[in-house]
Amino acid sequence: MKALVIGATGAIGKDLIQQLLADNSFERVDIFVRREVSIPSAKLVTHVVDFDHPEGWSGLLAGDVLFSCLGTTIKAAGSQDAQWKVDYTYQYNAAKNAKDNGTGKLVLVSSIGANPKSKVFYTRMKGRLEKDVRELGFPGLFILRPPSLIRKGSDRFGEKAGVAVLKVLNAIGLMRSWKPMPTEEVASAMIRLSKSGDTGVRIVESQAILSVNDTV
Repeated sequence: MKALVIGATGAIGKDLIQQLLADNSFERVDIFVRREVSIPSAKLVTHVVDFDHPEGWSGLLAGDVLFSCLGTTIKAAGSQDAQWKVDYTYQYNAAKNAKDNGTGKLVLVSSIGANPKSKVFYTRMKGRLEKDVRELGFPGLFILRPPSLIRKGSDRFGEKAGVAVLKVLNAIGLMRSWKPMPTEEVASAMIRLSKSGDTGVRIVESQAILSVNDTV
């Protein structure tokens, strides 16, 4: 299989690349990044691209499956418009071009609570992306909606504090669907879903992501 990946340098993306390169089912892994990365592997093909001008590299998005886990935070982006461009526009453009080029599967990382009618900007953005990629008509579309993520070596104070609070609440039986999840579990489920042979649209909610790793 030939895998295409956008978001390869993010927390989930790094785990995903590591696992794809170790998986014999994938003969080639093409990543699309803003700047060169150093990952020694004969299977890896790195494309340094301008996400604002997809017309310059859209023809490269051809493979068996597109893994899409690109995203940023409102703090890093600087505004809602800037975050929308990364989390929605870049991912939608990649998905559309991949579909146009005959790619049969899309595995998309969304978010718990995604809803195009949500009053919350982030979950509304994720819900809109889900809705629009569904309309592209991929033969196989897998959408994962993970809860808060446990990232290796994270130095984000707010993120670490939030995970700590959720762990306390989970311990007393509250907000269990929001139980923090290691990024490597999400990456593993993405790969398993891509190899499952399932067709149509499958949405995997929160803690059900862990079940994918147990059953697929």
